[in-house]
Amino acid sequence: MNPRDIVEQVTALAEPVAEQLGLQLVAVAYQTHTKPATLRVDIRHPTEGTGLDDCEKMSRALEALLDTRDDLIIGAYNLEVSSPGVERVLTTDREFIAFRGFAVMVRTFGPVDGKKQWEGRLLERDGENIYLTVAGRRVALPRPQVARVQLVQSRP
Repeated sequence: MNPRDIVEQVTALAEPVAEQLGLQLVAVAYQTHTKPATLRVDIRHPTEGTGLDDCEKMSRALEALLDTRDDLIIGAYNLEVSSPGVERVLTTDREFIAFRGFAVMVRTFGPVDGKKQWEGRLLERDGENIYLTVAGRRVALPRPQVARVQLVQSRP
C-alpha cells in the first residue's frame, strides 16, 4: 500500500478515536525515509493545552486499533502521537479548522494592501481567501497571494 493510502486509512481510523477521547485529529503523516518507518499522528485538545496524558491515551487506543489491521502497514514502524507545536505551518483544511481562533502570521508573495506580512487571529479559509482578525477588523487575504500561514505564540 502506498503512503498516501496509508495516511487516508489511518486518518479514517484515528478521527473517531480522537473524538471519543475528546480530542481533535490535526494531521497524519507516514514517513518512509526513517528505519523503521514512522507513523506520526498530531492531536490537540480543543479547550485546553494538549498534555502528555492526551498523547498517551490516543497512542494506546490507536495502537490497539492498528494492531487489528495487519494489512494496513506491512513491516515495522514507530507510532508517534504528539501535539502540533507552536510555529507549525498550516496547510490542510483540517489544520485550518483545528486552529481557528489561534494567532498566526501570514506571509504573502507580494504586498497585499501594502504589507507582505500579517499577524492576527485565524478566522477561516475558503476557496478564495484566508480570513484573519487583525486589530479588531476582518482581513481577507487572497489565497493565490499567500505564501505561508504559520502558528505563532500569542503575545500577552
